[in-house]
Amino acid sequence: MRPVLDVNVIISALLSPSGAPARVLSAWAEGEFELVLSPLVLGELERALAYPELLERIDPEDASAVLEWLSESTRVVPDPHEPPPIHSPDPDDDYLLALAAEERAALVSDDKHLLALAGDLPIYTASGFLTLLEERRSD
Repeated sequence: MRPVLDVNVIISALLSPSGAPARVLSAWAEGEFELVLSPLVLGELERALAYPELLERIDPEDASAVLEWLSESTRVVPDPHEPPPIHSPDPDDDYLLALAAEERAALVSDDKHLLALAGDLPIYTASGFLTLLEERRSD
């Protein structure tokens, strides 16, 4: 199983170390699955971590360390060149749909626009993805 994590999941993991998004990152760090990211995802994460409201809540050194960790430890694939098989109501999210489709990966997001498309593509909340991992462990 290979998911693409939406930036909102990564940021939520940093803001709430005991929440479902943090548990998803922990499961990846423990080798339960291969995480797929692209330069666009990493760039969006870097920009988001520089927002003043996040700088007040996430130490810049921690943010830098997470960016470095993800850049060096995940499977960083080229950004998708094909359009997504379906489009999000928020066009800014289309690159995530295209990336997940191109890599044949699930998408983990807490974005309501993306979650509304879960009937068409494998898209999960962080909690839903954890449930999927649990089911896989018990098989």
